Amino acid sequence: MQLRIDDPRDPRLDDIRDLKHSDQQKDLVFAEGPLVAGRLVESRFPVRAVFGFGGRLESFLADYGAELERRGVPVYEITREIMGEVAGYDMHRGLLVSADKPAPFAVADVIDGARTLVVLEGVGDHENIGSIFRNAAGMGVDGVLFGASTADPLYRRSVRVSMGHVLRTPFAHLDGTPTTWQRSLEQLREAGWWLVSLTPADDAVELKDAVAGHEKVAFLVGGEGPGLTRHAMAATDVRAKIPMAPGTDSLNVATSAAVAFYERNR
Repeated sequence: MQLRIDDPRDPRLDDIRDLKHSDQQKDLVFAEGPLVAGRLVESRFPVRAVFGFGGRLESFLADYGAELERRGVPVYEITREIMGEVAGYDMHRGLLVSADKPAPFAVADVIDGARTLVVLEGVGDHENIGSIFRNAAGMGVDGVLFGASTADPLYRRSVRVSMGHVLRTPFAHLDGTPTTWQRSLEQLREAGWWLVSLTPADDAVELKDAVAGHEKVAFLVGGEGPGLTRHAMAATDVRAKIPMAPGTDSLNVATSAAVAFYERNR
């Protein structure tokens, strides 16, 4: 299944064409570099094709070649120059893998058997979403739920920053508009979840006290700058703050989430 392509106009390269603007390919998922590409192959995402050059491709095929061949996945060997020309930027990592998006998980699938969740509202930065998934995986968070106005977690940059953990950690989208999605949190409360919204507000409860003694905890985090809406915080059981040094106001949303995950484990 390994084929060499020397013409950048070859239609077999269309999956990665103009990849710099991959928002135009919302039906596909991309992994860059051997580590993330390997996690994509090991995931539930149906792999379409592998594109690569040099030693990165050789070592990747040493690990995954037999599995790719078993699935009938084509492997296209191209030069770095051709990959850069087709993708629209220099692909120095030497490896790209494309995949189709599988059927999304339902919220019930994500919360079943889980103990710790994170719920995002209005997080629009792809790198922050990727970092939250990476932090969640490292701290043993079981799943991620998305409220309204959040960016696509499967966007190329999110996948890369998450180190591929967005492909492994289950996630689902809660129903509703920016002013109504909070009603979907009732599904969690009915299933015994304790809902904790993170906020720097002075009158919030300290984080360690907010999570103590609860079997199932879901942390809500809001978008960069505005944070959680008042509707979202009103739908939770407690508002929690991370103790901060004098003269500071808040942490980056991914950092705040990581601190909450750590406190939960502690």
